[in-house]
Amino acid sequence: MCGISALILADANGAACPDLFESLGLLQHRGQDAAGIVTCAAKGRFYQCKGNGMVRDVFNEQQLSNLVGSLGVGHVRYPTAGSSSMSEAQPFYVNSPYGITFAHNGNLTNARELRNFMDKVAHRHINTDSDSELLLNILADNLQKTGKFRVNEEDIFTAIKDLYGQCKGAYACVAMIAGFGIIGFRDPHGIRPLILGRRQTEAGFDYMLASESVVLEALGFTDFEDVKAGEAVIITREQVSRRRLVVEENLGPCIFEYVYFARQDSIIDGISVYKARLAMGEALADQVVKVLGDNMDIDVVIPVPDTSRAAALQCSRKLNIVYREGFNKNRYVGRTFIMPGQQVRRKNVRRKLNAMALEFHGKNVLLVDDSIVRGTTSKEIIMMAREAGAKKVYFASCAPPIRYPNVYGIDMPTRSELVAYNRNEDEIAEEIGADKVIYEDLHDLTESVRRFNPSIETFDTSVFDGKYITGDVDESYFNYIEGERNDDDKTISTDNESIGLHNSFRK
Repeated sequence: MCGISALILADANGAACPDLFESLGLLQHRGQDAAGIVTCAAKGRFYQCKGNGMVRDVFNEQQLSNLVGSLGVGHVRYPTAGSSSMSEAQPFYVNSPYGITFAHNGNLTNARELRNFMDKVAHRHINTDSDSELLLNILADNLQKTGKFRVNEEDIFTAIKDLYGQCKGAYACVAMIAGFGIIGFRDPHGIRPLILGRRQTEAGFDYMLASESVVLEALGFTDFEDVKAGEAVIITREQVSRRRLVVEENLGPCIFEYVYFARQDSIIDGISVYKARLAMGEALADQVVKVLGDNMDIDVVIPVPDTSRAAALQCSRKLNIVYREGFNKNRYVGRTFIMPGQQVRRKNVRRKLNAMALEFHGKNVLLVDDSIVRGTTSKEIIMMAREAGAKKVYFASCAPPIRYPNVYGIDMPTRSELVAYNRNEDEIAEEIGADKVIYEDLHDLTESVRRFNPSIETFDTSVFDGKYITGDVDESYFNYIEGERNDDDKTISTDNESIGLHNSFRK
């Protein structure tokens, strides 16, 4: 999962960099591995700054002042494919044709075939293991085929439509063509989000594309509108052109955006993430009653901060059981889910959270979390609750059991690493040390989200049911990614030079 943004100012002499920098800070939760900005000045020259680390670590005042130009592209990286080397920090760039910079959120499922095409047919050199670079070069190759000295909107729409026929998987993309404008497009299933907004200024309208609406709202943009599945948007200073290039019957936004990744103050595909999480909490309360029945002996409901707070609060209200904050969070430690390597994740749980004995001692506790993936974090949290004096620890998940890898841009591990793989609820509870594990029902989860936009009939729920919405994921693909996604091969350096993630399947 990554965060992307693109901006074009109405004032050709304005500076896009400050807003792009702010946008990446607002999207930091979507990626903490690397960050980058590329801007474009009036004569079409690109200015770039990118590197490994958090947004605050990659950019300083001097670097930001050097990013001149009134349009640009930004990216925060969360690795799921390739490596975590500096060379794979985005945005990417190609000089031919026209000069294009590019940023991508998602994951291609046919990257092997595309890499072979680039080498043997298109004869374009791919310098990294990132499928984002593949996407850029597919787009560039399609534009190259026009043979034109200057590109126009119709050429770009044609190139993107051809890309839709070539690239499988999940991709929300933004791009910038030197001296022309910015572009945004979203895969035919709408798996990853992309939102367009505009802002009134004295010079006219500024336009911005971003992964989440919270970016646009914070920067004063209005008239938010989701880029539709299979739609491309081209924005120049003269006009905004939008075209639905592929109308896919099988629309399926990733439901994990609402469960975990997106900020709760965002609205994606017309659905408030906050309201969806409240609804998840209500449905989870019903499941708690169903599982525990007459044995309901819960004294307190405690969330695992932060993403489960809204659900836990609503769950406690419906159960009529007191809600308490039992964990104090160190906000200067990154999200353990997206940290590379099992040992690093395990160590960071206790650096990140501290259990307050006052809320646990002598009580039967219902812990509410957004999901259980590897079980590493859950196991440590349950152990902390018991060490703080809890008598019983029930663990409730707002998501159903995760039994299949994610292939659309979330670094969910191989099947054997998933705690729910080949285990029932009782076995999972034993594995993570809980007295009982309670999972949200899949139908209840989808209805908790869909109720706020009934026009979305399906979501991608492949990590729960193994039904991959792109229809091209089979056992051979699993074998491929499981050879790539091997946590044992992920090692992390303690210095600032590099993070070595050998043979990993990360973006």
